[in-house]
Amino acid sequence: MAENVDMEKLPKFLPSCHKEAENLDIIFTCSGAASVGKIGHEVGVLLTKAGQNARLCCTTAVAAGSEMHLDIGKRARRVIVIDGCPMKCATKVMEKAGIKVDYSFTVTDFGMAKQPTLDISDEDVLKVALAIAEKVGMKLNVNSKP
Repeated sequence: MAENVDMEKLPKFLPSCHKEAENLDIIFTCSGAASVGKIGHEVGVLLTKAGQNARLCCTTAVAAGSEMHLDIGKRARRVIVIDGCPMKCATKVMEKAGIKVDYSFTVTDFGMAKQPTLDISDEDVLKVALAIAEKVGMKLNVNSKP
């Protein structure tokens, strides 16, 4: 007996950043173990899901010297880096790897305080995502009121 498949419940596959880097804004984020690091990462996720031609890529793989990820960063249409705090670790990883950073943002510059917690609000993520999208000229498919 055949089952009906609800297409809305299937996972949405992302564009292949290795195959399509030239057509994509590649986003590298901080994944720091504090509030602003988590906000930065979640902003990257939101820009990937709701943006146009944007794709989150693995910052740690670049730091580890993965040739594929280095190549993605070097071929990207634009590279957007979102750091959590003024240490700017993700930006430094890209600079050391020789990847040109087109836009570098720091979550604390948007009025967020670094806190020793991983509990963050959707409102803070949306606030930062909308501000970054506006600065880079990216349209987001989201309701601006969470």
